[in-house]
Amino acid sequence: MTSTLSKFPRLNAPKVHQLPNGLTIIVEQMPVEAMNLNLWINVGSAVESDDINGMAHFLEHMIFKGTERLGSGEFERQIEERGAVTNAATSHDYTHYYITTAPKDFAALAPLQIDVVLNASIPDDAFERERLVVLEEIRRSEDNPRRRTFRRAMETAYAELPYRRPVLGPELVISQLTAQQMRDFHQTWYQPQSMTAVAVGNLPEEELIEIIAEGFTQHHITSQSPVPSPYSPNLEPAFTEIVRREFIDESLQQARLVMVWRVPGMNHLEKTYALDVLAAILAHGRTSRLVQDLREERGLVTSIAVSNMSNRLQGTFYISAKCAVENLPEVEAAIAHHIRRLQSELVTDKEIARVHKRVANRFIFGNETPSDRTGLYGYYHSLVGDLEPAFNYPAYIQAQAAKDLLLAANQYLCPEAYGVVVLKPA
Repeated sequence: MTSTLSKFPRLNAPKVHQLPNGLTIIVEQMPVEAMNLNLWINVGSAVESDDINGMAHFLEHMIFKGTERLGSGEFERQIEERGAVTNAATSHDYTHYYITTAPKDFAALAPLQIDVVLNASIPDDAFERERLVVLEEIRRSEDNPRRRTFRRAMETAYAELPYRRPVLGPELVISQLTAQQMRDFHQTWYQPQSMTAVAVGNLPEEELIEIIAEGFTQHHITSQSPVPSPYSPNLEPAFTEIVRREFIDESLQQARLVMVWRVPGMNHLEKTYALDVLAAILAHGRTSRLVQDLREERGLVTSIAVSNMSNRLQGTFYISAKCAVENLPEVEAAIAHHIRRLQSELVTDKEIARVHKRVANRFIFGNETPSDRTGLYGYYHSLVGDLEPAFNYPAYIQAQAAKDLLLAANQYLCPEAYGVVVLKPA
């Protein structure tokens, strides 16, 4: 079954093809001399139980350690011989693996990538060696003040949802995982029906579909069990008071302040757009409200940032600042004041126009390469199951009027109820 999507700006025109085994293939010919294949798996750390937290990321490392057909290091050797590049990433909600090749090498290299992802052998000796690499990555993450701050903020933002846990997992858990547990995890989740294969570059679309379909037919070992539903925990309610956590961090020169609110996630995509705009109005660019007030005019912070982070189940509206310890109370109060303004005054047309222009430009700039597009298509198909919101994101942002922003600020951003994490230098 193949369909060309009908609702999109002329910038994007991919073809979507479904295989009988459940795999979704998305392809697009693009007149640049490169090809990108991006395999998205609908599994990340959010499906893990606490006792295997970090498994999805550890497995990402082990995927490159060979299959029955490809010995350890053989995949990378063949990639490097042809001047191609490969990499991977794991998040709470997905894992993806990608290669960028010359078009003439795509037919040779794409099946190799499909093989390593589907048929990782996960040998015991390589598992033990790679465990040390992952443990070192966890330690480096713990040594990073920004990551430490983020981890504590997410632990504050969520009491139950898996987003409270780090994707890398804790050292204690990683130290106790077994290779057989990983093989079981891989067999359970790495199935075609929970995967999206996206290929963009300078080859005909039908040829791309044929290469990928052939690769999955040749290399996939059929599992007898269906893929479980990823997760269906209850969403967490909005904060009803200010929940405060403070830490002393000897490595810091300046204090860190993070304020978080629980907001809708990708499962309620239509509710995220106004929050995206509010984040931009508050702190995207030098003329944004918090940057202008707290950094440029009053000099209370050295940096301030706002993001609306949309996980699959639930999102986090995240405000972070660096400042002197003595400025912490004033900075937090000022941020709360700006939230109250958003709840009581309509945002100006000039501010909205600035955000519209920024989003439209970024959408165009973010569509220029094959890897840009495979990332966009794979992300939306994995998390939403639909590409239309990916193409029309600028239009959805531009549809947000001042009254929509006022409503969203009142509905989701309470200046008297949020999570706050403070880290102070010793």
